[in-house]
Amino acid sequence: MKRILFIAFDQLNADAGVMKIARKETDHIVLIESQRMISGRQWHKQRLLFLISSARHFAKNLIEAGWTVTYLKSATTVEGLLEMRQKYPECELLCATPNSFRLKESLARLGVTFVENDFFLTSTATFTNWASGQKTFTMENFYRSQRKRLSILMNGTEPVGGAWNFDAENRLPPPKAHNWGEPLYFEFDDIDEQVRTELPENAWGNVDGKTWGTSRAEALGQMQNFFEYHFGEFGPYEDAMPSESWSAHHSLLSPYLNNGLLLASEVVAAAIVRFEQGDIPVSSCEGFIRQIIGWREYINGMYWYLGQDYRENNQLDARRDLLPLFRDPNATEMNCVRSVVSDVQERGWTHHIPRLMVLSNLALVTGVSPQAFLDWMREVFIDAADWVMVPNVIGMATHADGGLLMTKPYAAGGAYISKMGQFCKGCKYDPKQRTGDDACPFTTLYWDFLDRHAETFSKNHRMFQQMGGLRRLSNLAEVKQRAVQVLHGLESGQV
Repeated sequence: MKRILFIAFDQLNADAGVMKIARKETDHIVLIESQRMISGRQWHKQRLLFLISSARHFAKNLIEAGWTVTYLKSATTVEGLLEMRQKYPECELLCATPNSFRLKESLARLGVTFVENDFFLTSTATFTNWASGQKTFTMENFYRSQRKRLSILMNGTEPVGGAWNFDAENRLPPPKAHNWGEPLYFEFDDIDEQVRTELPENAWGNVDGKTWGTSRAEALGQMQNFFEYHFGEFGPYEDAMPSESWSAHHSLLSPYLNNGLLLASEVVAAAIVRFEQGDIPVSSCEGFIRQIIGWREYINGMYWYLGQDYRENNQLDARRDLLPLFRDPNATEMNCVRSVVSDVQERGWTHHIPRLMVLSNLALVTGVSPQAFLDWMREVFIDAADWVMVPNVIGMATHADGGLLMTKPYAAGGAYISKMGQFCKGCKYDPKQRTGDDACPFTTLYWDFLDRHAETFSKNHRMFQQMGGLRRLSNLAEVKQRAVQVLHGLESGQV
């Protein structure tokens, strides 16, 4: 009997998911371009182009390879599948287990048969077994267990290089006159151009150039470019925020991993092959591997383990609306924020440190609603799958879960941004100042944030040093007064 195999837009791989059980002679492949996915929010143009064009390229490649494929445009995914079921009522409907609670529930109600989701290296059962035995969900513990379980960068029972991580070596600020190289760009083809003409008018951001590949071949080209030109210096500068390079030495592979054009297993295997050539520092290889088999797998595991209601956490009672500057970089004179939001507006991406220590830090110390910030992050980042953003925003970025994932909030004043970035030079604000018109808003708001939540953080042993600093602050009253002015200015786009 012929089967209908549904492929979601984040499972675009001919060798994984439901395609692993596909039979070319009898199966009918279906992809559905959902109008709800396109127009339901103010998505970034780059994000929509990437997701839709990648799916159309994938469908085209399957057809050229001899598969029977239907590419449907429908109001919703469910409505598209109901249309297919009406056309082929005798066919069983299958797909790989979806990567989000919402889609999984919708397809389960429809009676879809799920097959194993192998787009991650860690099954839900394996992760649950690990998590259920932990007193605290420390990512480092999970990462070390992954290294052992997957036998990656191991010499028997010991880690290659003699250490489990090389964080101390991988936190260098951007050096002067460093050659960051050029990121790989792509050319629009006919499919890309067609998608670009169909983007909704209210979509946010720019789509003038093609920053992100939209085919398997282009994804492989991006991976090759990283291993050839950036892998060696990835480690030392993975936390650096240079003003002259938006990509630094980052791999730019997360979008392709998250929509299936690349598999975690093949990226890790390629990294090991390149490392074994002998000219890549172990700190760079380990730092890159950790992002994939450690952090990426951990975040996906915690998404499912913590449950669907986790996204509603707001333990710090943050209620402020999204600040105007998150949609309009010209609504602030803070050079770091303006630069980072401009990067996001241009490409739908910035690397993990600007996301955490500029954008998320600002949302945290200003008390922006975690759910409002989560919505924005989901809408504007090219790699923003639900499973990625919910734990990252609720647990790490805004500390809205009260410390379930991260034992302390990632709040920082202007000093950290000044150290790890090159934004402060030429900025009207001084990161060393807490008060006064030229005081860096991050510095002012950092101390105000600690004061607002002093009772909560005083019980946190990892916040002992910060709370001691707050108690020694001689001008706290002035800082709080300045914070009121800054918050008002940020809300009105005048800071």
